Amino acid sequence: MVGAILHINGFSTVHFSPISNHSRTNLAPPKPPMLVRTTQPHPYWASLNSDIEAYLKKAIPMKEPLIVFEPMHHLTFAAPRTTIPALCLMACELVGGDRHQAMAAASALLLLNAATYTHEHLPLIDNRGLKPKLKPMIHHAYDPNIELLTGDGIIPFAFELLARSQDPAHNSSSHILRAIIEISRVMGSKGVIDGQYKKKLASQTIGGELCHVERIKRVVEKNEAALHACGAACGAILGGGSEEEIERLRKYGFHVGMIQGLVQNGLREETKWISNLALKELEIFLGRSRNVDAISAFIHA
Repeated sequence: MVGAILHINGFSTVHFSPISNHSRTNLAPPKPPMLVRTTQPHPYWASLNSDIEAYLKKAIPMKEPLIVFEPMHHLTFAAPRTTIPALCLMACELVGGDRHQAMAAASALLLLNAATYTHEHLPLIDNRGLKPKLKPMIHHAYDPNIELLTGDGIIPFAFELLARSQDPAHNSSSHILRAIIEISRVMGSKGVIDGQYKKKLASQTIGGELCHVERIKRVVEKNEAALHACGAACGAILGGGSEEEIERLRKYGFHVGMIQGLVQNGLREETKWISNLALKELEIFLGRSRNVDAISAFIHA
């Protein structure tokens, strides 16, 4: 029941008719499988986020010199929470890996999110172009120069954390290198940096409603969508997933990020068809993992 072929940020995707939301009693029913939409946070998420936080608190201890580690610790945990790190760990476990294999990558993604947020919301940055409801509610505990330099320091630390996470027992060096490349690409000039530039242009450009929606979509593609795609792909890579599994989860992450970014910008109506595309990417995992329902809940995170 193909409706249309769509092209989003290089992904060729198929728009299928809506998937039923009736409950399943078995992961592998005799009839064609269906995924369940859920709006309730899954308890599985809590354990993932708790493990990530514990890992980072150990990686960024409060020690001398406090002028370095205190701001780094504060800004890492003061930034708004993101679902990207948990998605990374879920993807790892979904392909048969153990969460510790992707813990450094998930933590690195959280650190990079914190650094980006810190840089975007320095007191000296002009946020007048943002909608009132999107303006940051943040308490600046440090002077702008300290926050700027700390954000700069968090970025290389994130990559160091990932680079040093090699596990000889799993011969993971090639997987870690690939994850570093994935993260470097999404954070670079053709990823988040490009998204920040597009966001600035969107805030300064006057146009009709349709133009406004398209501009927001382009910004979301480079930010939330690309980052969630990266997180899911890195988790699958580090968990030893096949190329098909990696690409399926990359596309799933992209759709999840699009949904979250559009909803945050007041465009919930634009997300209905994307939910169907996202769920379609998970169908190959039905009957193979008990975590399919948990990861599908990211659509409504």
